[in-house]
Amino acid sequence: MRIVLVGPPGAGKGTQAAYLAKNLAIPHISTGDLFRANISQGTPLGQKAQEYMRAGQLVPDEVTIGMAKDRMSQPDAADGFLLDGFPRNLAQAEALDAALKGDGLKLDAVLDLEVPEDEVVKRIAGRRMCRKDSSHIFHAIYNPPKTEGVCDTCGGELYQREDDREETVRKRLEVYHTETEPIIDYYKAQGLVVTISALGKVAEVTERAMAALEREAA
Repeated sequence: MRIVLVGPPGAGKGTQAAYLAKNLAIPHISTGDLFRANISQGTPLGQKAQEYMRAGQLVPDEVTIGMAKDRMSQPDAADGFLLDGFPRNLAQAEALDAALKGDGLKLDAVLDLEVPEDEVVKRIAGRRMCRKDSSHIFHAIYNPPKTEGVCDTCGGELYQREDDREETVRKRLEVYHTETEPIIDYYKAQGLVVTISALGKVAEVTERAMAALEREAA
């Protein structure tokens, strides 16, 4: 299956993408991984991306599209893939369609993870990171530390990242509504969108998503 995963920040796209890709035996292709791989390998696209990033500028769509097209052409993606974080806007969605059409392929489904805005804010703004080890993550509501402000694992100080502050989260949501949400209507017009609730435990959401994708494939 060739799938695009969409949803607002905090919907759990990365977590669900990893489980779904494993269950479907297809590669999980995320924008973040594309950038990291191309930059670390020093590819021409990676070098271009780094130039823009060092200048504090947004990486142009054509660079991101080029990276995605190259990754989708790899042998492990021959039978399908799951795209996470791409396409991010209408121009990227149209470029993806054109690239697939050029190879005689098309998307099978666009999985839309639906989460109420207040829940998104609660999920992200409640995150607390450990200064000693960033892999130690807590949540003020869902996974609080035994002692407020102190990591249970190593005793490091817990803090809230700038990106996780409520005002920043709401700005990220505005960008999502303006730039990314229009691709849902674009794909609805093609009859590809499958919307599921992303509320509940991770396993429950994965089960819901798999059932929806299986119905779409039937």
